[in-house]
Parts: sequence; C-alpha cells; structure tokens
Amino acid sequence: MKTYSRRWVLGALLAGASAPALANPPARSPLPPIRPPRAVTAAPGHAAPSVEALLAESRLSGQVAFVVADARNGRVLESRGASDRLPPASVIKAATAAYALESLGSDHRFVTRVLATGPVQNGRLQGDLILAGGGDPTLTTDHLGALAAALRERGLREITGRFIVNGGALPSIRTIDPEQPDHVGYSPAVSGIALNFNRVHFQWQRAGSGYRVSMDARDSRFQPDVSSATMRVAARDLPVYTYSDSGGVDNWTVAAGALGNGGSRWLPVRNPEAYAGDVFRSLARSHGITLPAARVERGRLSGSVLAERRSDPLVAILRGMLRFSTNITAEMVGLAATIARGQTPRSLGDSGAAMAAWLASRHGVERAVLHDHSGLNGTSRLSAGAFVRFFAGAQADGWLRGLLRDFPMRDARGNVLPNHPVSVAAKTGTLNFVSGLGGYVDGRGGVPLAFVILSADMQVRAGITGAARERPPGGREWTLRARSLQQALIERWVALHPG
Repeated sequence: MKTYSRRWVLGALLAGASAPALANPPARSPLPPIRPPRAVTAAPGHAAPSVEALLAESRLSGQVAFVVADARNGRVLESRGASDRLPPASVIKAATAAYALESLGSDHRFVTRVLATGPVQNGRLQGDLILAGGGDPTLTTDHLGALAAALRERGLREITGRFIVNGGALPSIRTIDPEQPDHVGYSPAVSGIALNFNRVHFQWQRAGSGYRVSMDARDSRFQPDVSSATMRVAARDLPVYTYSDSGGVDNWTVAAGALGNGGSRWLPVRNPEAYAGDVFRSLARSHGITLPAARVERGRLSGSVLAERRSDPLVAILRGMLRFSTNITAEMVGLAATIARGQTPRSLGDSGAAMAAWLASRHGVERAVLHDHSGLNGTSRLSAGAFVRFFAGAQADGWLRGLLRDFPMRDARGNVLPNHPVSVAAKTGTLNFVSGLGGYVDGRGGVPLAFVILSADMQVRAGITGAARERPPGGREWTLRARSLQQALIERWVALHPG
C-alpha cells in the first residue's frame, strides 16, 4: 500500500467542489445467436497494428477484454477475453435505458403530486397536505416552487392537519453503493422522491478567524436554506468530512484545515423525504402558505389532487442520463421498470437481478450479475462476449444509437480531432481502475459495428481504502491509458473491417 500525503488527501476530497418519439422495442431481438469470429486481415492499403502491439503500447495494467461484431447480424469479427467477467461500470446504463423503455414506454412520465385529504375552505385545508413523490429523478427546487405557486393560485393559505411527505413509490435505500465515501454526491440515497438528484449544496467562505457556511437547495429561481442538513466546521485536518444521522437530519462536519479561503460542493442527501419536505415548506412560506414541519410516511396515501408536476417523457430523461451518466436516474428508472414488470424489489440488488434476468431472456446476455442499474457497485460482473449481444440486438431494434453520446476521437494530447472520419456513439464507464466503453462505430462504407471493451485492474482496485477512493493515486493516469487503448482498438477495427 502506498502512503498518501496530507496535501494530496485534502486536495482529493475537496476537488470538484464548485461548480448540475421512439417506438418501444419488440418483445424479442430479431438477431440470430452470435457466431464465432473468423480470421480477419486488414483491407488492402489499410494496415492495422496487432492487438498485442496496442496492448504493449498502452502499458495498461490488469485485464483487457473486448468483442467487436457486425451489428447487422451479430457475427463476431474479433475478440479477446470474451468470456472474462469484469465490472461494466456505467456502460450498464445503456442496458438500463433499454430495460426502462421496454418496461415503462418511451412516453412514460413520472408525476409528483400534492394531495389533500379534505376540502379547502376560505384558504384553509380541512385535513392533511401530502407531497407524494412519483419516482421522478429530475425533480428540482424550481419544480417544487411551481407546485407551491399552484397551491397559492388555488387560494390555500394554511392547513388544519399534518404536512406529510411520501416517497413510497420506490424502496428507501440509504446510498447507491455503501463502499463509497459518505460525502460523494454521486452515491446519494434513493427513494420515490428525489430533489436535486438528492444532493444539498454546501458553501463556505472565510470570515475573520473562522468560516461562514451555508447548506441550501439552490436552483435557477430559488435558493432556500435547509434545516434537514447541517454543517459544522471542526478544528482538525483529517478526516475532511464526517457524517451522522440524527432524527432524520443529515449532520456533517468538515475539517477547518481543508477549507482554504472558500469554495462549494454538492453533498449527498440521506433523508430524501425530510429534505424535500423542508424545501417545500420553505417555498410554500414564500408564497404565503403556512405549513407545519414535514412528517415522513411511506405507506399508500390518497387524497384529491391540488397540484402536480409531470416529468419530461422517459426517453428524454434517459437521453440526459446517458449524456451525464447520472447514477440516481439510472437507479430510479431501473427500480420503476422492475416494479412495472410486477415485481417488488426491496433493494438495488433485487432490481439489478431482475434486469439481469431480462437481459438474458431478451438479448441472450448470459451470466450477468448486476447489483444495481448504474454500474457504481464494483461487484457487478458480465463478459464482453455476452454484453455485445445486447448492443447488436439494440442496433436491430433501431433506437439506442440515437440516445448515446458521440464519442470523439482525440490526438495524443487528448484534444478532440475535428472532422475525424470515424464516427462512434457509445457509453463510457469509469470506476477506480475500471474503464469500459460500449456502443457502435461505422466501418468504412457505413457498415455498423457493435463493440464492448472492458478493462480492469482488480488487484490495485482492491487495495484502495478510505479517503483515497474518491481520487486514488495513479487512477487518472490509468484511466487515460485505458481510453487511449479504446480509441486505438476502434481505429484498428475500422481499418480491418471495411464491410
């Protein structure tokens, strides 16, 4: 194990702070089973380096597995370690998108409702007011502000009963991956209500001999302070952050020695219902509506609808998920898909297993072990040989490529090469010492190729502990080597397989 300097640890933990109409696929893939690869050679005038030469040049430690196939018929053109089962990381989000589209439909919209258990008379609700989450992963503070404004337009000024927040549309999960550090915003809690991707904004500024800190739920129009998450500056150097839960309140401390003059970052929310209720109560107050402190209930609740917010269509949400690789979106739409298929998952592992079974029956992706829908859990496993069947089948279905991001080709310094003749649409995946890429590349003549590349150094990854998990030494350099190798392999395939 390497030892890490205090400066490196502090820099790593505070980094990144500042800165947030398709037809449903058919029931079964029309592709025939994948056939073994045949011997291939480069087309005349298009010499390609060998795989061994590319691997040696990359100096990438660990395992590298890949498969490239003709996307029109599933015929494997070249492979290495096709049966090696490695973590897919965020590449699995492409499969999550397919799973959600088939289970929910491309036009599905998630609905957040404000319900009343009694009538509104003379500005007073005679009963309870319920903020009911509908599994919308894109709900923001501004959306809650619009709901509060709608209540004001209906003449509501106060309630006689309770203010209840209900997130029971999805199971309650404290963190996407328990192995992640407490403070990373990409592993928040999951629930049927998720505000601002279940993140709270922490900001600090030096003030005299101390610091002025704030915790808020900022958005474009509204920036309410919150009481459901607190921050205290502690006189220490390490650990940079500590977390505790006290009666549904997220209590944080931060090391004074790590703060410098000022900055900000998003921290994860562990009590989503309390957070959403806190923010909605504040927004209601700004619209002249008095509400009591929120109470959290997860059972089935009913009432008349006073206001509602409908999300964008699912296909638009999935496009954003694949573009920004949003973990909580993947988990929420994955859970919703499993529930829509008649199952009752109690954990991300339950729902991941249901998606793995769907991949096997729908696309022939065998022996996949999935513990979530985002790929953040590094214990998930599948092989490139099995996974490429999904991409080939989705090519035949004709919808996935339009949702994937363009993967630009770059020069040796990492600069995007404009007007590069190779066109790639793919989903990336990155964990500590894990890198994946899966998608499509147009061969010469426009022939579509489906491919999956999985790389991992599991030995080095297993040795990373504690604070180093956010930005481990050597991790960035390893990832750059993996991405360089991915591009070199793609360029080789285009030269070898003109169609």
